[in-house]
Amino acid sequence: MQPQTLQIATWLLYFDGFFALMSVLDKSGHLGYLRYRYSFGFLLGLVSVALYAFGGLLMANERKIGYKLSVAAAFSPIVLRFLAVRSVASDYSLNTPVKFTDYFTGRIFGGSLISIAFDIALIALLLHTQSREHQRIWYR
Repeated sequence: MQPQTLQIATWLLYFDGFFALMSVLDKSGHLGYLRYRYSFGFLLGLVSVALYAFGGLLMANERKIGYKLSVAAAFSPIVLRFLAVRSVASDYSLNTPVKFTDYFTGRIFGGSLISIAFDIALIALLLHTQSREHQRIWYR
């Protein structure tokens, strides 16, 4: 009996978690680069996947910790993409400065605006007033 915003957010968490797991295992995208570049990159990718999975599961079971994990999971691709782009820029000493839009579109990793749109949609759904009020009142 959750509002529509939280129901859609739960599904997006599951879908994003699956694709994040595939990215870690396949060594593609920003998670794959972090896995390749750093010794703790695989662990970082698994933590991101666990945030999606447990956030969605606990939020579906109306737990406040699930909502908090879900918000952390929603912001994780932006933070990890930022770290990956900074790492690429420092590793290769790019002569041209990395633009602000590169952090979000992930042009260096072949990211698309559609994936960013889904990341932003998940954040918007979780931080929507209706979602925040419902979890504040009804979640245990």
